[in-house]
Amino acid sequence: MTSKKNSFWRLCFSLLPGAGEMYMGFMKMGVSTMSLFMAVFFIATILEIGPLMIVGMVVWFYSFFHVHNLASLADEEFYSVEDDYIFHFGEIPASEKLHFPNNRKLLAAVLIFTGIVTLWHGMLDLLYELLPQRTYEMFFYFAHDLPRLVIGVGIIYLGVLLIRGKKKEIDGLLEEEEDNNGAQ
Repeated sequence: MTSKKNSFWRLCFSLLPGAGEMYMGFMKMGVSTMSLFMAVFFIATILEIGPLMIVGMVVWFYSFFHVHNLASLADEEFYSVEDDYIFHFGEIPASEKLHFPNNRKLLAAVLIFTGIVTLWHGMLDLLYELLPQRTYEMFFYFAHDLPRLVIGVGIIYLGVLLIRGKKKEIDGLLEEEEDNNGAQ
């Protein structure tokens, strides 16, 4: 059952992403917000990518203000708010079914890469015991930063793909406009 509840406890719970929503009875909203925040935090920690926590901070601010915006609604509006997940993985509209396989592949790639990085760091710990100190230190400096280098190259590659896709879209619009002007 949803309710606005005690404002002191609502403030306390709103400091943890998703907990404020759950405190007010919006379990689906709270669980999905908390899961998103924890996933970003986990990936940023495992891959040692501090700047990724900017996304975590955005989720934190969203959750904090969402709780207080819900609480500021009039009673009629508050009780009419439907508790729903932020992401709908099970219910994909027909118009978006074409895009879902790409998102699924991206999620799979992120999970595989995270697993590889975790194994990589475990291998470094194992090599510490097996290799001579000087050899291990030389290998460690290269191997420790390799996952970050791969991520940096991947981000640049995705940026280039986005720019290329936008350029093709703009070129297509310009050609279409020229065809329309030429036909007149």
